[in-house]
Amino acid sequence: MTVLDKIVHAIRALDNRSSKGSSRQAITKYLKSELDFNNPSLLKKNLTKGVKDNILVQNGQSFRVQGDPFCDDEPEEEKVQIINVQLGTGELVATDQDVVTIRYVGTLEDGEEFDRGKRFTFLLGAGEVVKGMDIGVRGMRENGMRKIVIPSKLGYGKRGSPPEIPKNARLYFEITLVKLERL
Repeated sequence: MTVLDKIVHAIRALDNRSSKGSSRQAITKYLKSELDFNNPSLLKKNLTKGVKDNILVQNGQSFRVQGDPFCDDEPEEEKVQIINVQLGTGELVATDQDVVTIRYVGTLEDGEEFDRGKRFTFLLGAGEVVKGMDIGVRGMRENGMRKIVIPSKLGYGKRGSPPEIPKNARLYFEITLVKLERL
């Protein structure tokens, strides 16, 4: 059994069906007590490999197995809505820690445009953009187009971003993934 197999086994045995998954600390404790595995650097290396190879999904310091069922504990109105307009043609799928370049138009609920970018580049999952944008771009391929709706909680929240974005605003984006670079 490889280290990655042990990690998958631990996550499934912990049976944490939240969308976040099992914490790194819980995985470490399980591996030590149940499988007599105690090598933090090898664990970290294999968690990173599992995420990079799309075997694991990372959410902060928690992990779940890609494709395993989980309880979605967020109400519908607090999730990013994603509509694939055109599937991309690129070989790679955008994941956290990729450098992505997008073209986008952002509008408010009334259709008023608040922002537009022809070549906006950021590190996916690093908090360089509102959380809803990270979620909306994740999983895209180059030349893919999406419409996303970002709830206030995953956008600018209660404060907004005056004067363009009012408080508690739902954000609407049309985005195209222009370029994806894997670091």
